Amino acid sequence: MVDTSVILSGIKLDNPVIPASGTFGYGKEFAELYDINILGSFSFKGTTKEPRFGNPQPRIAECYSGMINSVGLQNPGVDAVSAKELKELATFFRKPVIANISGFSVEEFVDCAKIMDKEEQVGIIEVNVSCPNVHNGGMSFGVFPESAAEVTKAVKSAVNKPVYIKLSPNVTDITQIAKACEESGADGISLINTLLGMRIDINRRKPVIANKLGGFSGPAIFPVAVGMVYRVAKTVNIPIMGMGGVSRAEDVIEMMMAGAAAVQVGAANLVDPYACKNIIESLPGVMERLGIEKVSDIIGIVE
Repeated sequence: MVDTSVILSGIKLDNPVIPASGTFGYGKEFAELYDINILGSFSFKGTTKEPRFGNPQPRIAECYSGMINSVGLQNPGVDAVSAKELKELATFFRKPVIANISGFSVEEFVDCAKIMDKEEQVGIIEVNVSCPNVHNGGMSFGVFPESAAEVTKAVKSAVNKPVYIKLSPNVTDITQIAKACEESGADGISLINTLLGMRIDINRRKPVIANKLGGFSGPAIFPVAVGMVYRVAKTVNIPIMGMGGVSRAEDVIEMMMAGAAAVQVGAANLVDPYACKNIIESLPGVMERLGIEKVSDIIGIVE
């Protein structure tokens, strides 16, 4: 019998499979399809201090082996998430969840983090300094080591729960930024967020999405994600949640061999709502085929 469990900052997960923020909402729609308690955990919808209606439509564009989105952090605001969404979530999901937060100033990051830190069901606070779909916030904090470190230090000083910093691949050297976050107190790193991309409607001679540029995700970015997880894992000594194009159990294994302690599944959930369920159910068989008794044993085994 194989062991699929992993430990993430002191939290035991039954398996390393975690739906990524922005692709799983607050779990309610998926819970109507299957028992989502089979998940290791999940990162709920990106949360900001104030409610956001997101970017203008259209904001989704199909691509070969992926998609571009420019949703723009649409959410009801942190107070509504705390008062309504998390209370409802607790009625059908019994495990610790990951609170994904974002902000347009260091103070906003801290305000959101403080509220999520008080939520009993929140196990990890995931700080998104890497969203490519908003202006004057999000990714602007994640493209320089100094600004990423500033956010990390401020959030860590304000909360007690583990803090993971979600990084952007749209940078020159992601290892420098990850190291700066570690030195500023981060408990873990999440990577990668989406790549910056664009589609043009050649008939209309205009960008497909209203925001022109958006985040490119899906299977096409998987090799980029694996490479960045590998490089960061060799640079820092804190856990990594790897993500980017993961769509099958073999991808989970590959990402963990590169250095991820857990693996988030994003765009695949939008293509197939049973994606995470299928990955979890097929993971033991893949482990047996590869001679892996404990999935935690393969974390970072590739030299």
